[in-house]
Amino acid sequence: MKPIKKILIIRFRQIGDSILAVALCSTLKKSFPDAEIHFVLNKNIASLYEGHPDIDKVITFDKNENKPFTAYIKKVWQVTHQNKYDVIIDMRSTIRTLFFSLFSLKTPFRIGRIKGYTRLLLNYRTDTYSNSLTTDMVKRNLLLAAPLEKIKPIQYTKEFRLYLTDQEKKDFRYYMEKEGIDFARPVFLIGVTTKLLHKKWNTEFMITTLKRILEEYKDIQMIFNYAPGYEEEDARNIYKELGCPERIKIDIQASSLRQLAALCANCSFYFGNEGGARHIAQALEIPSFAIYSPSASKSMWLPANSVLARGISPDDILPPEQQATLTYEERFALITPEKVYDQLTSTLRQLS
Repeated sequence: MKPIKKILIIRFRQIGDSILAVALCSTLKKSFPDAEIHFVLNKNIASLYEGHPDIDKVITFDKNENKPFTAYIKKVWQVTHQNKYDVIIDMRSTIRTLFFSLFSLKTPFRIGRIKGYTRLLLNYRTDTYSNSLTTDMVKRNLLLAAPLEKIKPIQYTKEFRLYLTDQEKKDFRYYMEKEGIDFARPVFLIGVTTKLLHKKWNTEFMITTLKRILEEYKDIQMIFNYAPGYEEEDARNIYKELGCPERIKIDIQASSLRQLAALCANCSFYFGNEGGARHIAQALEIPSFAIYSPSASKSMWLPANSVLARGISPDDILPPEQQATLTYEERFALITPEKVYDQLTSTLRQLS
């Protein structure tokens, strides 16, 4: 069999999904160091992967290239015909993403997920979303590398990393200092709100918890993380409810994903709602503690690697079968401020 020279990994989706997919990129680069790793992403998140040593090329699709469908097909055809791939790993395996394999039928390894419609175009299919799997998303993703064991033993890694330049971190640190951050004291990045309302922990619970942290940890400074629009309004309302304390910096803002990464890299800890910022923090080796809504499985979305990352979900408090009669709101309310604070302080003790 000819050597593996080019590997295409198709991810798309959101920040968290793409960050956790980096472990697959790194696994393949370790296993096939001479191969080029190409990573397909939505353009709005692609900047996070600039300068990554295990990703040789990021291929982006913007809104105009995703719609209309004819524009998408044209871009997929160009990508597959400009690069003769030896391996295509279709992490999503949707009808849209299968066009990469349709235009690359001579690719020896066309790998993806088991679905009713993937049999004709994928010659290696893996059951990564089976209900019988209790593993996290990183381990599920790594199952997609298993067919390549036919060539050589695969060097698996569960680590997923993002990379910034020293200058990027230094520039944002200078900005934070100008905004009043004292780096002689801990700096917590707070995921105080969320884009999706159903994933946001009860506001009063969040206020109670933040107030207690401020009262009992006198050195801690906080930076509220939020996006423009509703999230900013919500964050500022919580800030007012807390009495606008000087130790909370409400106006430190990242204007891009690279700046958000630089913000994370200059913080000591992430606390708050689960989301993309928490994944960025873990990928930059920043410890974290997150609150998981009933719609986000902690066992799936909190992968274990060398970074201290903890969290709490309704399933930690009541077995899923006993939650069957509860409403979504009642399940989320199982996560009380007391339970969060107890587990958060336990996590912080591990760091000291």
